[in-house]
Formats: sequence, C-alpha cells, structure tokens
Amino acid sequence: MIHQRTASPVSVPASWRGRLAALGLLLGSVVTIDAFAQTPPPPAWSADDMPSQQGRIFVVTGGTSGMGFEDAKALASAGARVVIAARNAQRGQEAIDKIRQDVPAARVEFEAVDLSSLSSVRDLGERLRASLPRLDGLINNAAIMAPPTRSVSADGMEMQFATNYAGHFLLTAELLPLLRKSDAPRVVTLSSIAVHRGTLDLDDLQSTGAYEPMATYAQSKLACLMFAFELQRRSEAGGWGIQSMAAHPGVAVTELVARGPGLDSPQGRQWSSNRANFQTAAQGAIPTLYAATAATAQGGSYYGPTGPNEMAGPLGLATVPAIARDAATATRLWELSETLTGARFPTTGH
Repeated sequence: MIHQRTASPVSVPASWRGRLAALGLLLGSVVTIDAFAQTPPPPAWSADDMPSQQGRIFVVTGGTSGMGFEDAKALASAGARVVIAARNAQRGQEAIDKIRQDVPAARVEFEAVDLSSLSSVRDLGERLRASLPRLDGLINNAAIMAPPTRSVSADGMEMQFATNYAGHFLLTAELLPLLRKSDAPRVVTLSSIAVHRGTLDLDDLQSTGAYEPMATYAQSKLACLMFAFELQRRSEAGGWGIQSMAAHPGVAVTELVARGPGLDSPQGRQWSSNRANFQTAAQGAIPTLYAATAATAQGGSYYGPTGPNEMAGPLGLATVPAIARDAATATRLWELSETLTGARFPTTGH
C-alpha cells in the first residue's frame, strides 16, 4: 500500500540561488508537494554500500554514457552480470572496455536497441528471453532531452515520448517473463526534477498541438514516474513479485544538454557556465543504485537527492507531484500506452 506524507517546504540558501536561476530555462521551478511516506534511505549511502550482486543479472538502458554507464560499472564491480542496451555498438564496446579497465573480471555485454522503435524493442526482448535464464533488475535509464524541434519516431510518436517513456513501457512488458523468474526482481525507472513543471495531456501525448521542448520532456518524465508507481500497484494486485521504484539524479553532468538543446543554445550556455556546481554522473547514479540493490529499498518509492530543490545532496525520498499520485489517471495512461505500443501485461483485475 502506498501512503503519502506532507513534505516540508524547501529552504534555499543564498549560495544556491544563482545555481537555481541558471536552471530556470531548463527545468523550471521545483514545487515541493507530497512525498510517499516510505522509510527514508540512509542519507550517506554510496556505491560502496552496495551489497554483493554476485549471480544477479541486470539490464541497463542507455548504459554507454552518463548515469547509465555509472550504473553498469557499479553493478559489474559488485559482481553482477550487466547487459548494456543502447543504440550505438561502437560506444557500447567503448563502455565495456572502460569498465574492464577498472574491473577486469566484469561480466558486461552489449545489446543494440533503439528505444524509439517499437520493433527494435520487441527484437531486444526476444533476444534476451532467449539468452538469459532470468532478469533480476531492469534499469529504465535512457533518455533524450528537449531537442529544439519536434520529430517523430518510425511509429509516429513524438521522439521524447517514444524514447523516454513508450520504449521503456514496452521493454518492461517484454522482459516481464524474465523478471518473474527472479527471486527478487526490481524495475527502476528514471524520472527527473523536471516533472514539477510537467503536465499530462492524455488527449495529446504526442505534443501535436504545440511543441515546447522542455514541457514535452517534463511530460515524458512525468509519465515515467506514473508508470513506476502503477507498475508497483499492478505487481501487488497481480502477485508478480516485482518491486517497482523511481529515481532521479538531481542535476548531473551528462550528455543530455549537448544532445538536446545543444551547448550553443541559451540553455546550453547557462548549463556550461554552471556545470561545476552540478553533480557528477556517478553522484547522480546513487538514487538508482540504491533502488536497484539496497535491501531497505521499497517498492513504490521515489528516490533522489535532498538538497535545495533536490538538485544535489544526500540521498532521500524525492517529492512527488500531485498528478503522479492519481491512480485513475495512471490507469488511463497505462491503457493508452498498451494501445500505442501493443504491450500486454498480465491481467491484474484492476
């Protein structure tokens, strides 16, 4: 059962005000609403606190760079077998080589997937079901952010919605049989502090009426957050045995800005001038790694940093926009997503 508590207002020290202003164009303001009343994680938890992952198998999407790479490296260091699922095979091999420089015995491999393509996701699901005995953890990490012009996937979906949300929705369904073979399966889906400026337009999920890059990104990440909570509810109702959690990194230095609005854009220039104040990708990966591996992590939780506006700081429970707690809206989103992707989850009776 998921309950809620009222979070305390965030007090922003003067030293952070410039950093928050620099992010205004990118993320909007983070409004503290409610957080799920779960047991808070240890604030000082780090990758060094991960229990052994020996014998466990993980799939990490977007694991060739940024936080996905840090997830894959940390899991491999703890003994897990890690499948990096991403688009570029060359970058995949480079990521594997980098991991093995630090972890020579790492069990890490690459599988190609374009998350914006439903057929590519189905192909990956088929290959993994044929090659893996089970799956202990799925980290839905890959994302694109705020490309300046609207584009559509091969399936006709807006590209951010397709890549960040719909591809992961379908991939989770494709890998559900493998997850259910695990003794303690977990699905961790990445959201963003941008959800606090997000709205969910169920009549126009593809942003055909108007395309505003960051608003569309925020909608896709809000959908991811709602998916994580709804997956937990359905797992509980259907007895799937899966713990579903969400995480966000705060603001971490990754390739999202360079590959989205671009470093020459107003957002990119502000980002570049302030990046020394942001978290590293390794720091940004901590909430995800906690959710994926810690014995005390709880299904239905949302983890992230707890500093001012949740941009950085100690690990804790992230604040949740009111819409993300709306089970009726989440059910409608789920049903629309099944129609859009052709994904089929087991019937739960709800």
